[in-house]
Amino acid sequence: MIGFKHFSRTSRVAPGTNLILVPFGIAGTVMVMLVITLVLDGLGGGLLMALPPWVSVGNIDDARAILGAILGSVSTVLALIFSVTLLVFSMAASQFGPRLISYFLRDRTMQVTLGLFLATFLHALVTFVVAGRRGDTVFVPQLTVLTSVVLVLVSFGYLVVYNNRVAQAIQTNNVLPHIVENLYTAISELSQPRVIQTAAAPAAQVGETAEDLRARCAAEGRPVLSATSGYMQRINHGRLALAADQREAVVCMAFGPGQFVLEGEALAYVLPAERGADLTVAIHGAVMIGQHRTLEQDIEFAFAQLSEIAIRALSPAINDTYTGLSCIDWLGDAFRMLVALPNPDGVWHTRHGQPRLLVPPLRIASIVRAAFDLIREAGASSPAVIVRLLQTYARLAPQLRSDEQRNAILEEVEAAGETMARVPAVALDQQARDAAYRLARDRLTVSS
Repeated sequence: MIGFKHFSRTSRVAPGTNLILVPFGIAGTVMVMLVITLVLDGLGGGLLMALPPWVSVGNIDDARAILGAILGSVSTVLALIFSVTLLVFSMAASQFGPRLISYFLRDRTMQVTLGLFLATFLHALVTFVVAGRRGDTVFVPQLTVLTSVVLVLVSFGYLVVYNNRVAQAIQTNNVLPHIVENLYTAISELSQPRVIQTAAAPAAQVGETAEDLRARCAAEGRPVLSATSGYMQRINHGRLALAADQREAVVCMAFGPGQFVLEGEALAYVLPAERGADLTVAIHGAVMIGQHRTLEQDIEFAFAQLSEIAIRALSPAINDTYTGLSCIDWLGDAFRMLVALPNPDGVWHTRHGQPRLLVPPLRIASIVRAAFDLIREAGASSPAVIVRLLQTYARLAPQLRSDEQRNAILEEVEAAGETMARVPAVALDQQARDAAYRLARDRLTVSS
């Protein structure tokens, strides 16, 4: 039963952005190592720890002095790392947009650095408490103290790597290719075969198109309601298609990755309707709904991220035209990768050709508008932006494979032409805009 605001799935964070798992995993490993070294120190006594004088930590006073110095320095640097991390996040939010913070959270170098300093601090603290004089017994954990020293060396060495990583991460020329790389991974998933292996016997094909089947599912199928509100992050297509095949049903998803789902809204439709109750649990278990859009299967989101960086750069507050032009270049490259793939219809079949799962197909026109519309609006008064957009459209024209793709780009060319008509420019800029407009229009017309 659908309740009121049961946010059962919105607590899930974007994959790889959890700052708890890696640091605490490293700290836990080091604490296990601490127990082992303390046992060895306790069992070995003087014989086991008969180390050369240049390696030995000395008497108990020397050991506690070393541990005190480690605690002071490591705690200071640990606080500094947190401060630098927050500074990087604030810079990323202001320069690239808040939705790109996950890019920095996912950086393993930062997570490992936090984990190393946290582990070193805990290791030194526990060792400081254990080492000391109790009655007539003096316990100097030589091996454990030396381990703390080694951890300090490793932590400060990794701190240099962390600083270099931060310096590289906040550069726009590194952020943009990383987003495109993630986009390429998501696009590559679209090229995978949409076929599930099943032992079911082939059925007679009725020749029903994907759009007809979607319409019939919406009209005759049983709706499966969403248990929570949030963004569709991921669909386990193989698991869901296999569950539908086992019940000889068709599941038609009403939402795709990146779309916002309301609690109580129809998440999917099941045909025939009597199979709906059996597939409700499978549908809820095969989808992930969260607070944020992610790059896992949401291709449009990657284009929107690049577009957001561009419109922020073109805003009067930042006024960084070169970053905006770089974003347009990378958007063109990302769109080149997208149009190189066959346009999927969103249907998953059995190996005998029976449709079992339908997801909303990828609309090229929607991708194009998400990528370029806001940039055109933000850069309407900049001839350089309009010219670069038109040049990108012209360069993409020979690689377009369908009328749908050409029409989507041609609409953007005409929109740029209307923008040029409304925004005056000096003669030199006007000539460059007109030349770029004619080139883009001619190439798209010839391609069609």
